[in-house]
Amino acid sequence: MTNECKKGRNIKDSTSDMVNLTKNVDQTDDLKYNRRAFLKTAVGASMALGLSTVPFSVRAMMGIAEDEGERLEVARMDELPEGNSMTFNYPTESDAAILVHTVNGELVAYNSACTHLMCPVFYEKESDILLCPCHKGYFDVSNGQPVAGPPQRELPLIELEVENGIIYATGRKYRHG
Repeated sequence: MTNECKKGRNIKDSTSDMVNLTKNVDQTDDLKYNRRAFLKTAVGASMALGLSTVPFSVRAMMGIAEDEGERLEVARMDELPEGNSMTFNYPTESDAAILVHTVNGELVAYNSACTHLMCPVFYEKESDILLCPCHKGYFDVSNGQPVAGPPQRELPLIELEVENGIIYATGRKYRHG
């Protein structure tokens, strides 16, 4: 082998095949971009995201909740006899809701959009049940759970208070189970 061939092999960015096969010997990029650095970054980012949720978890465990909606006057008790229902909007003007004074004398309220395809839900006094006429979905009036038809989730409950014969909506509760 001549000296010229040996020189060509040791020159960076050479056209020699031997130099191109050994490019991984130069480890300057490997020190910056290796698995250990990637894992450190991924673990650090995961910990930062996890720690950022701690204040919200503490608030939830202590029972401190955001004020979802304000107290809204819905109706007077004498306007809604037993076995009747009425519609109202809560917590915003675009959220339709239904207030039912059941045949048993209970007051219950739910968001009236069916959990299947958002069709309006109506109260049937004869069956004492909530009905979605779009696809024959039925909900238990006492707890909002689906009884028959395609709906799989319960209706969101609207919490009520009665004070001096006036019915107020005070909050909304999403339940699972």
